[in-house]
Amino acid sequence: MKTELSLHDQTLTLHRYPIRSNETLQAWDAGDEYLINHLVENELIKHKKVLILNDSFGALSCFLSDKCHVFTMTDSFIATSAMKMNLDKNHISPPVLLKSTDALPKDIDLVLMQLPKSNRMLTWQLSQLRTLLPHATPVIAVNKAKEIHSSTLKLFERYLGETKTSLAWKKHRLVFSAVDHSISEQVVESHDWTVDEYDIHLTNLANVYSGESLDLGARFILQHLPDNLHQSRVIDLGCGNGVLSVRLGQLNPQISLTCVDESYMAVESAMRNLTANNIRAKYEGIANNCLDDFPANSADLIVCNPPFHQQQAVTDHIAWQMFCDAKHVLDKGGKLLVIGNRHLGYHNKLSRLFTKEQVRTVASNNKFVILEATK
Repeated sequence: MKTELSLHDQTLTLHRYPIRSNETLQAWDAGDEYLINHLVENELIKHKKVLILNDSFGALSCFLSDKCHVFTMTDSFIATSAMKMNLDKNHISPPVLLKSTDALPKDIDLVLMQLPKSNRMLTWQLSQLRTLLPHATPVIAVNKAKEIHSSTLKLFERYLGETKTSLAWKKHRLVFSAVDHSISEQVVESHDWTVDEYDIHLTNLANVYSGESLDLGARFILQHLPDNLHQSRVIDLGCGNGVLSVRLGQLNPQISLTCVDESYMAVESAMRNLTANNIRAKYEGIANNCLDDFPANSADLIVCNPPFHQQQAVTDHIAWQMFCDAKHVLDKGGKLLVIGNRHLGYHNKLSRLFTKEQVRTVASNNKFVILEATK
């Protein structure tokens, strides 16, 4: 696996985060190279204030930070951690690091964007750029050519300004646009809906997974959450909008809840939803890489609906890390409650960690299985 990116007389050592001994994926792609080449060859960054959105592992931020004044904004704790790690490895002074829940800087000369996976997030970011930045501020985005659809370009035209694309290079394409203040399309900050059967009202910021409706896995596990937790210490790992935490708080008002997600918008949404639904349990939200730095034996129950992708890559290492971290953090006798698609084989993974005798099936249907592992 390649860890050195050499472009324009500069060599960067870049790693994905967290570092894994058997890593097969590199920390940048041809899209990063294409965008960097375009910027350097056209001398677009000298003496500029540049805003970078959605930099996956810091390749853009590392390359540009000693060449111009850089602001980097991301919704990902993992991306933030990767950037800090790679900036430090390469002895580069860090840019201004911003969370997706922070305000956009206003005095920007150029915006660079890796297109987010979610169209809701893309729409929100384009609208924010148009609303807050000066008229005609240029925006250059990049993604795999197969991911840039006509509908993607229509979003740019509708919410930002006139848009065109480059020729493809190594299966990637650039998107060129600019802020047009004559456009007046409005975008609301959050998408709100209710789970009527549990009297739960949910607010979902733009990049929250399944932010427009309750996903089927969450709907299934909601039926099987425990109601006898008393004063238990509970972690909602990969909390998303916090719907599981809200329901656990409704059923168990004396528990202490910790909502953990790598998305800043997810954690913020979960906190808003616990407050809006008048949950009396103690609660806090933490953006984190799984349960890094959580003390051992500090939780009685961990509920988890693991993702199976990191950025654009499909992978099961996040679920495995969640399970390993959960075992470390659970107190003796503590339980991990997991839901997943049946084909993902979580029963085998949990049996390896907790032993087969300590893993039981709570419920299943034709698509999902809910498993409980006891430490």
